[in-house]
Amino acid sequence: MKLGKLGVWAGLDGMTAADAQAFARRLEKRGYTALWTPESRGRNALVNAAWLLAGTSSLVVATGIANIYARDAMATANAQRGLNEQSGNRFLLGLGVSHKPLVSTMRGHAYGKPVATMRAYLEAMRAAPYQAPPPSETPCTVLAALGPKMLALAAEMTDGAHPYCVTPEHTAQARKILGPGKLLCPEVMVLLETDPTKARAAARTALASYIQLENYANNWRRLGFGDDDLAGGGSNRFVDANIAWGDEGAIRKRLQLFWDAGADHVCIQSIHPSGSRTTIDERVFDLLAPASA
Repeated sequence: MKLGKLGVWAGLDGMTAADAQAFARRLEKRGYTALWTPESRGRNALVNAAWLLAGTSSLVVATGIANIYARDAMATANAQRGLNEQSGNRFLLGLGVSHKPLVSTMRGHAYGKPVATMRAYLEAMRAAPYQAPPPSETPCTVLAALGPKMLALAAEMTDGAHPYCVTPEHTAQARKILGPGKLLCPEVMVLLETDPTKARAAARTALASYIQLENYANNWRRLGFGDDDLAGGGSNRFVDANIAWGDEGAIRKRLQLFWDAGADHVCIQSIHPSGSRTTIDERVFDLLAPASA
């Protein structure tokens, strides 16, 4: 699997299926090596991955992340095998425990202890039988790991980690825990806006829902952000640390900090100047396109 250094993270549920495939092909033409897609209230992440893989020829399609409460371990393991066999090993499985409100309230499942639940799920995936032609390579799995215990589990039982809503400082800490030889693929929100007032207003809109989620808030506290930083939509220090905003040069410098801190692959999420994460601003993908670098 040729993951490369730079990919794109994008929620595609606001697009029709045809438009989503066309978007994936545009990324492929621009030279991006991977497209990461989430799973929440819209399309099934693995079904969507099959559609995107079918419409592209070289792009790696990754889940960022597939919710382990959405299907049992055997279903996930066998989908992972099938998608890689069908696509020539272009599917990367990112798994996560999601968040308690999205699991307990929305899906009606008991939200277990994250690390223990994930460990049991990975063990069940390993044990799952598969009576179909296998892929030619062993499929790769990464975990949505933020805290040290989940990162340690990623190092022990998977190919690496896919942290979301993190800073370069978190990437440096994650690399120490993962050690060498494991994939580290942080997501980074990017915003093409040079006016500080407008950029920070958009950043607060983009981050608003995440501040309310315990898993992210706890991780930010571990990184040294206090309650004052998380209040009122986030302090300037907080939003500047979590969203790469500015012109092309400023964004490139910020992304380099993640690679310098130990990231193998950075997947960028384009934030619209309005702060929307569902209305995708493709200008930044043109500016940062590997094909034009």
